[in-house]
Amino acid sequence: MMKVAELRGMKSKELGAEIDRLRRHLFDLRSQAVTEKLENPRQLQATRQDIARVLTVLNERGDAVSE
Repeated sequence: MMKVAELRGMKSKELGAEIDRLRRHLFDLRSQAVTEKLENPRQLQATRQDIARVLTVLNERGDAVSE
């Protein structure tokens, strides 16, 4: 789980790369959940929360986020 203070210390490009990484990770976790190989279902929720944190920091800065 990422801390908001850590995210605020990152540059916008780094946050963009982080959100891409988190979205890929979430996709992988969903794939594991479908095939019943997901060990810890809490990871799905934690990853979604991390994505929300990154988006919040980007929105506070007024930076656009690509979908």
